[in-house]
Amino acid sequence: MRPPCAALVLAAVAALLLLLLAPAARADDGGCGADGAAAARGGDLARARALKIAAFFSILVCGALGCCLPVLGRRVPALRADGDVFFLVKAFAAGVILATGIIHILPDAFEKLTSECLPAGGPWKDFPFAGFGAMVGAIGTLVVDTVATGYFTRLHFKDSAAAAATAAVSAAVVGDDVEKQQQQATAAAPHAGGSDDHEGHVHMHTHATHGHAHGSTALVAAVGGGEGDKEHALRHRVIAQVLELGIVVHSVIIGISLGASKDPSTIKPLVVALSFHQMFEGMGLGGCIVQAKFKLRSIVTMVLFFCLTTPVGILVGIGISSVYNEDSSTALVVEGILNSVAAGILIYMALVDLLAEDFMNPKVQSRGKLQLGINVSMLVGAGLMSMLAKWA
Repeated sequence: MRPPCAALVLAAVAALLLLLLAPAARADDGGCGADGAAAARGGDLARARALKIAAFFSILVCGALGCCLPVLGRRVPALRADGDVFFLVKAFAAGVILATGIIHILPDAFEKLTSECLPAGGPWKDFPFAGFGAMVGAIGTLVVDTVATGYFTRLHFKDSAAAAATAAVSAAVVGDDVEKQQQQATAAAPHAGGSDDHEGHVHMHTHATHGHAHGSTALVAAVGGGEGDKEHALRHRVIAQVLELGIVVHSVIIGISLGASKDPSTIKPLVVALSFHQMFEGMGLGGCIVQAKFKLRSIVTMVLFFCLTTPVGILVGIGISSVYNEDSSTALVVEGILNSVAAGILIYMALVDLLAEDFMNPKVQSRGKLQLGINVSMLVGAGLMSMLAKWA
């Protein structure tokens, strides 16, 4: 799955989520949540719409800012992927993503899948489906992570082996041609044979070396980094794509929920909280994109997709706000399951692919101050994101 294909997959996932949530917009609960709907009708709908428009642009700008900071920081020596500051920023963002999964998304999934508005005769109150969904999301991410990494590694090694074989054949053909030219030159000018032998030998060696270098260059270009860190770049490409997938799942849901809300007192704190939420998540995703060493086109595609997911969800929520009932059984089940799976994905990504990898990095392990710094940075990120749960 190369970056353009990954973008298509993410677009398909977002479209599927919208299709799942569209039928859930209609009230099919036989009156559950009717009091909230009545209260919403008496609210200031014009003010709510203005706040939604403000939320659209605020979340869009903050998401773009957070995601682009690590990407643009490649031109700043202090923010390079191997710098101390980058480790601190990435640890902060990983703490944010971990708190997002545990503090924000997972409790919301439990709340929806244990709601009083769900049918009494259903299985939802007899089994912890939210925890089960989080487990499935984490295990599924592990499977995708390992299978995709293995596939990409085998694919690129296969390509590099083919490029090396082609270069070797080209060098052999060039060597044969040079040897024939050398023999012809020796026969035509026997008195200058020694000099020609030497020149022919040097010429053949140059072509052979050029062929070998061409093969190595093809390998480096295919992987997107130096030959020594090709596996590292491949690993981070998988991490960036899977992380964006997990973010997209819950970004669509929170966007639709915000857009469909009719109470200004509910929307107002969400605008600020979700703006910071989107910016911090963008920093974590942007750091993974930088380490993955994508090409410019792929970077722009992934950044745009991240920045537009929640705002597009807000527009969809505004469009279905007249028929949306967040307390309908269908809406509760769909949102609860998707939130639980997204929580599992983000928790796994934060602990395994972001925090564990950087904390076990030899550069961090050999420097006590840097190790202390990234621990503090991670705790600050998780703490600030946990505080936002009071409003969002």
